[in-house]
Amino acid sequence: MISTPAAITERLTLYDISWEGYETLLNVLGDRPVRTTYSQGVVELMILFYQHERYKKLLARCVETLTEELDIPIAGGGSTTFKRQDLERGLEPDECFYIEHEPAVRGKQAIDLAHDPPPDLAIEIDMTSSSLNRMAIYAALGIPEIWRFDGTTLEFFKRQDDHYERLTRSATFPMIQPSDLTQFITLAETTNDTTVIRQFRSWVRQQMQ
Repeated sequence: MISTPAAITERLTLYDISWEGYETLLNVLGDRPVRTTYSQGVVELMILFYQHERYKKLLARCVETLTEELDIPIAGGGSTTFKRQDLERGLEPDECFYIEHEPAVRGKQAIDLAHDPPPDLAIEIDMTSSSLNRMAIYAALGIPEIWRFDGTTLEFFKRQDDHYERLTRSATFPMIQPSDLTQFITLAETTNDTTVIRQFRSWVRQQMQ
C-alpha cells in the first residue's frame, strides 16, 4: 500500500494579480522549487516536497523507459512554465514530454505557445487539492494527455474540447493501463528506483513479445 504523509505541500493563494504581476513573480522565483499556477487573476504558489518530487520523477522515468524500448523520439520538457496571456492562464506541469510533436520543437531553446505546440503528455502529482482547477488550465493550454497521481490512484486523461475524459489505457501508449504503472509505484515503497526501473523495463519487453 502506498503511504501518504498528512501534509506534503505548503500553499499560498494570491488574488487580483495582473498578468504582469504573474510574470514578475515568475522572474523573482526563478529556479526555486515552487510550482506557480495562474488563472485569470489568481495565483497559487506551492512548495514541492520530497514525496511529490519522487513520484513525478519515477513516472517520468517510466515514460523515458517506454520510449527507449519502443524507439519513440521524445523531448522532455520537465517543469517548464507554459503560459498564454490571451487566456490569462499558466502553469508548470510536474513533468511533460513532446512525443508526437517532438520534431516541431527539436533544437528550440524556448517554447512560446503562441507559435509552438504544447507538450503531448503531462504528469500531474496532485496529493492535496489545489485551490485552482489545474486540469481546466491544462485543457485551455491544449495539452492532449494527462497522467494524474494523487498518492494512491493513477489515472489517465485525454483532452476532449475544453475538458478531460478518463481513459482505461494511455492514448499515447495504448499498451499501458494505470494499474500497470501503479504496481511499480508501489514497488518503489520497498526498494530503490534503479530496481524499479529495471523491473519495469523487463515488463515492457515482455509486452512487446
